[in-house]
Amino acid sequence: MAAADDRTLSKALRSGSFERAYVLFGDDDFLKEQAVRELIAAAVDPATRDFNLDVRSAAELDGETLGSLVGTPPMMAERRVVVVRDAGALKKDARAALERHLERAPKGPVDVVVVLVYPSGEKGKPDKGVLERTFAVNFEPLAPNRLPKWIAHHAGTVLGATITPEGADLLQHAVGTDLSALAAELDKLASYANGATIDEAAVSAVVGVRRGETLGDFLDAVARRDAAVALSLLPHILEQPKTTAVSVVMALTTQMLALAWGEAMRSRGTSASRLEGEYFGFLKSASGAYTGRPWGEAVKAWAKHVDRWNARSLDAALDALLTTDIALKETRVSSDEQLLATLVLALCVDEAGAAPAPGRRGAAA
Repeated sequence: MAAADDRTLSKALRSGSFERAYVLFGDDDFLKEQAVRELIAAAVDPATRDFNLDVRSAAELDGETLGSLVGTPPMMAERRVVVVRDAGALKKDARAALERHLERAPKGPVDVVVVLVYPSGEKGKPDKGVLERTFAVNFEPLAPNRLPKWIAHHAGTVLGATITPEGADLLQHAVGTDLSALAAELDKLASYANGATIDEAAVSAVVGVRRGETLGDFLDAVARRDAAVALSLLPHILEQPKTTAVSVVMALTTQMLALAWGEAMRSRGTSASRLEGEYFGFLKSASGAYTGRPWGEAVKAWAKHVDRWNARSLDAALDALLTTDIALKETRVSSDEQLLATLVLALCVDEAGAAPAPGRRGAAA
């Protein structure tokens, strides 16, 4: 069957229906672990969990052991769950035992639920035969536009806390898209708020970021080629959780590629008003692109400032980004902040030594 997403799985579990086998794969390990916990909570009676839950690593399983695990009926309960981690590492005989279990026609309601968890990366992809006989869920990293809802949901369901939209927005700007990092900061914020609503002031106090000093603000300054503001923001953004010089270069690279794409669209006659909508399609096609901020905010900035750039200035910007990326990965005398400051000047200043004025198409062609 075709791979589902995390929302489809949650909906199915809330309905109380269970499959004989689930495959959890994809690049977001946090969402996979969340799904494992959700599956266990929904399928196993807490009172009999000691008898009806087995969590094993694939490397420790042989065919006889796995066959016994999936063949043992539940004890004093409707169901038992067998979780196999790093399922791609199953030995040949264990894999054969799993296949025999999947091939057997179910008799009555599902009483043994098998959960196969695959690691992220190329080696973590299940083969077609497993996918066809299981309920497979592909956990891709959440798109930035889904993060505000995830933040509010996690705060409410896991921590019993509430967070304002402004607080969630600032938190996302400060921490980025890493769910484990967001969850860790939310845990601190819930403790800090102590039952009160988590607002923007709480995020500023706990995370150490203020409105106007986020990575998004820095990216906006570079997009409009305002070197002074971008340079003033550098020390602040490098102090924020999960923000490194490499992640800044990644976000800038996405932005410059987007501006180059938008510049080409404008050259072909696409209107400025239509460009925002086109940019959303661009982001959906650029799977995994790191924008460093919510899509809506990025799209508005790119569409607004694209006319400050032309093909020559964008080519020069991409060359400068490549040079900085290489320098960050080599032994060097300059600090990360110094390398990024040099990059900012290279991006924001035209050949004449000044930032282009509003309405110009970048440096002279």
